Amino acid sequence: MNNHSTENHEDRPEKNGLRRKIFIIIFEADTRLGKIFDIALLWAILISVAAVILESDSSILSDHRTLFTNLEWVLTLFFTAEYALRLSVNKRPLRYAFSFFGVVDLLSILPTYLSLFFPGTHYFMVIRAFRLLRIFRILKLVQFIDASIDLGGALKASRYKIFIFLGSIMCMVLIFGTCMYIVEGEQYGFTSIPQSMYWTIVTMTTVGYGDIVPATTVGKLIASFMMLVGYAIIAVPTGIVTSEMNDQMKNKKSKLKCEKCKSELISKANYCHICGETTRFQ
Repeated sequence: MNNHSTENHEDRPEKNGLRRKIFIIIFEADTRLGKIFDIALLWAILISVAAVILESDSSILSDHRTLFTNLEWVLTLFFTAEYALRLSVNKRPLRYAFSFFGVVDLLSILPTYLSLFFPGTHYFMVIRAFRLLRIFRILKLVQFIDASIDLGGALKASRYKIFIFLGSIMCMVLIFGTCMYIVEGEQYGFTSIPQSMYWTIVTMTTVGYGDIVPATTVGKLIASFMMLVGYAIIAVPTGIVTSEMNDQMKNKKSKLKCEKCKSELISKANYCHICGETTRFQ
């Protein structure tokens, strides 16, 4: 939360003019106008996403096609103006444009314009749902932000283990899929190795659509073994991430504190960032 605020202060226009006032309203939620703007923005996002969902129902669309079309363009133009405004008042517009929210803001307005050339792409406006993450900043839900940072850190720390795990799973899918193609053959629906790999993934994830099933004894034995392996597939990545999160919690508890003001020290810092006391890292 603090890091986000720091970035906002750094990106503010230097002079106390209209541009700075607009920046505070649209990028920060500490003022009355800022809160009103953010809440109005959240309602616009909710209405937009709800409209896309309802529009996918052909019976609703046939009765309210004009309403949905007009609403879609009004909201898209509003979000376009908002995005342009965010770029214009930011001291470092490229930093915002390539940030997470900057990319999401851009992707949320593109589908409507693309639908002029590629019909149906406007349904991708549901990407706007990601913009609802701003509610954590607006409502000052710091504990949720800290929890998301912890989860993100655990996923990042365990990424190599997860990649190795996924690589092993893909090898198993290829091998088992090939085996089922050889054992069952085309007469039982295993018409190719890619088709058999699809069946393998469905079986290992314990989904089991039933569109393709083994008929031979050997095939059923292989399928039974794969179903048991499927339970391990679900448990392993969960255990990896949980272990990393536990390690992070232990590291947080064992953080060194300043001997003078008792505040937590930044790792490898030579001086306390609160009182300036020399740390033991020096």
